[in-house]
Amino acid sequence: MSYIISIAILLIVLFFALKPKKKSKIVSLKDVIVPEHWHQILVQNVLFYKKLTKEEQNLFQAKMVRFLEATTIEAIHFELEELDRLLIAASAVIPVFRFPNWHYANLSTVLIYPDYFDEELQFSSKTEGRNIGGLVGTGRFENHMILSRKALHHGFSNKTDKGNTAIHEFIHLLDKADGVVDGIPEALLDKQYTIPYLQLVHKKMEEINNDKSDIRNYGGTSQTEFLAVAGEYFFERPKLLKRKHPALYEMLESCFVK
Repeated sequence: MSYIISIAILLIVLFFALKPKKKSKIVSLKDVIVPEHWHQILVQNVLFYKKLTKEEQNLFQAKMVRFLEATTIEAIHFELEELDRLLIAASAVIPVFRFPNWHYANLSTVLIYPDYFDEELQFSSKTEGRNIGGLVGTGRFENHMILSRKALHHGFSNKTDKGNTAIHEFIHLLDKADGVVDGIPEALLDKQYTIPYLQLVHKKMEEINNDKSDIRNYGGTSQTEFLAVAGEYFFERPKLLKRKHPALYEMLESCFVK
């Protein structure tokens, strides 16, 4: 049985490795004005940006400008700082950086709370069960994202973990682009690749739930959360993911590197 599983995983690795990659177009920067001081702030705080070429960094900043032009960011009970806005914009751009002209059509507003919050969106220090760092809104919060400022900054300040709350939530928005958050990213994955994708996802979830994986436990709760958790890992520690989970790395590369 283990021999058959090994062969199946090898075939999945080859499947994604040999999938033709779509070429990304460079978006014109001529109409985008980027503040000069952004570059140093991003180099100091966003490792993904720091690793890009100069041309890619210019494109990254232009995409941030476009995101900030289209999205309202509101601070709840604290004064919003420039770094808050830049980290939110960077979080939005990272998952879709290789997508030409992507726009989050399902997002109008990001609400940023000073601390973690509970299911009732309460964040007072007297509130018990404040363990939520971010969520994609529904109902009266449709087209809204809610983020904890503390979680936002932690995601970028810790360079050695595999997590980033804001990137996690923007991956949920990508998943939701087809109208439903179900862990099957139709905006990222061509339909013919859905079956091998799901086969690999459920194998990895089983490993998580059997304590045989270094992927965060939350990824084992549903295929929806697996996509977001694995996506965090892909962007935060790509070399480690490629070494420990080569098939998963190839699958996510086929999703995010268009």
